[in-house]
Amino acid sequence: MKMTLLPQASAAAVLLVLTLCLQCAGVAALVEWLRGVTAKGAEGFGPVRSAVLVVKSTIAIIILHGLVILLWASFYRLQCFPSWELSFYFSSSSYATVGYGDVTLPSRWRLLGPLESMAGVLMCGVSVCLLFATITRLMERDPRHSRNLSYSNHQVVPEGESLCQ
Repeated sequence: MKMTLLPQASAAAVLLVLTLCLQCAGVAALVEWLRGVTAKGAEGFGPVRSAVLVVKSTIAIIILHGLVILLWASFYRLQCFPSWELSFYFSSSSYATVGYGDVTLPSRWRLLGPLESMAGVLMCGVSVCLLFATITRLMERDPRHSRNLSYSNHQVVPEGESLCQ
């Protein structure tokens, strides 16, 4: 039996570093774009403009994930599968953690599938955080949803006492 851990580990390290670089660059570019767009609308966005911004952000994130999937699919095409269709199909189902099992990697590369799934979960988590931050920022700028807290309305409660009676 031939030792295949070293080539798998090397390929995994390269793919993960490239995945992180691509994701970080894409998210950084999207954050800068969002800062520019939201800075222009200092008075707040209406519901339609906010929805359009969220849709544009979501499309950009989906394209970014597609590029990461294409990165992994490129490796699979070179090393594992005879067609781009199989490579992209396997990569996208692994990245999205669907993993149907109808297409499998050759045994010498089989550790890459679960690794791509872990990377996909983490990268999707980063994307959800970005969308959540965008929606939160839009809601904070909307006067209908912002919290206008005045410190003069707060009461100081002495220790041992309660406001609930």
